[in-house]
Amino acid sequence: MSAHAGNDARPGSGEGPAGLLRRRLADDPSGPLVTFYDDARGERVELSARTFENWVAKTANLLVDDLAAEPGTRAVLVLPPHWQTAVWLTACWTAGVLAEPLDPEAFRARGAGNGGGAGDRDGAGGAAEPAAGDEPYILVAAQEVLEEVLGDEELAGGAEEVVGLSLHALGGPLADCPPGVVDYAVEVRAHGDRFVPDPQVTPDTPALRVPAAPGAAEAGGAGESVIKDTLTGAELVAAGREAAERWGLDARDRLLVDMPFTTLDGVLTGLLAPLISGASVIIQRNFDKDTLDRRLTMEHVTVVAGLPGWNAESGHPRRLT
Repeated sequence: MSAHAGNDARPGSGEGPAGLLRRRLADDPSGPLVTFYDDARGERVELSARTFENWVAKTANLLVDDLAAEPGTRAVLVLPPHWQTAVWLTACWTAGVLAEPLDPEAFRARGAGNGGGAGDRDGAGGAAEPAAGDEPYILVAAQEVLEEVLGDEELAGGAEEVVGLSLHALGGPLADCPPGVVDYAVEVRAHGDRFVPDPQVTPDTPALRVPAAPGAAEAGGAGESVIKDTLTGAELVAAGREAAERWGLDARDRLLVDMPFTTLDGVLTGLLAPLISGASVIIQRNFDKDTLDRRLTMEHVTVVAGLPGWNAESGHPRRLT
């Protein structure tokens, strides 16, 4: 068991992430769950728990019906901080798929000839290559790095299916869909907005594989930056509950996050802790510091995480009120 999760014998401690969304849907279906900003594109998207769950169900159905995912299948997600990344993570957990997020900036740097190589990391700790393994996996990549991802023979060659996301605010398709790539925006529309999970999916199903914490390398593995830490659904929920309690989050909070989903902290802060506490999360990308004061006021932000110079001294999210 991951050291992050600990031993939690409280009621609901064996719950998986999909149960958190069902509970949120029952408690507050129409209130905002996820708000997304991309300052470079001038985009703002807001999703209620009901709308978010609808996208999760459609994506989980796509995974199972079109991509032949089964409990235990692995999905490598090369996606930036985005509301669709949160959807894909939750859909993977709902379908029993092991999600492994990778850092798209590492592929962007590699494509720009900046010396990025296999296993390189950005400052946030997102690995550029998936964990070793012979089993085929589903590869999901944002359009902005799709060319670089497909050009990585080791990564793309091991994928059984490749899915491209345009991340278009209005749900537009890929500008240029390469042969053999599933266009998410086009294909997901045909799928039902209700998903029936496989009974084999339990809280003990492996759910997330992220870069291991510093010092977690096994004996003989010193210097291997792609060693992974795999958490089950129950461990993820326990870690999320611990984080929500440590940060004092509740349903009155609006949490502004500028963190990637390529680390455990990013997943907890940007998705699980808000789900567990009833808070809503504002995912921010391409941050324009000139908008900060106005955004804090307009969005009634109470907690900030990941903005340079804004975290608490502990490195944890900072409470503003």
